[in-house]
Amino acid sequence: MTKNYPSYLTWEQWELIPELFPEAKPGGRPRTTTCMYPVVNAILYVLCQRSTWRALPRDLAPWSTVYGYFRRWRKDLTWLQVHDKLYQWVRVAASR
Repeated sequence: MTKNYPSYLTWEQWELIPELFPEAKPGGRPRTTTCMYPVVNAILYVLCQRSTWRALPRDLAPWSTVYGYFRRWRKDLTWLQVHDKLYQWVRVAASR
């Protein structure tokens, strides 16, 4: 990633959520938790910019990869858990 978009998570926010994502499917190249950071940021870019998946900037992960993860995580409610965890973090940070 070359640019830093306003929708990106900070490393402090990211450290709260990597354990919420399911393990990689068997087979293929092993996945690390840090390689999920650009995917999550690309999803947030689309959601915050109200952009289409195919209009993702080229310096982000490929749109098909990003959309595939988003779709999978939406179906298995991972995305809801991520939202809830980050929502709690914002509330605590705001002393509420």
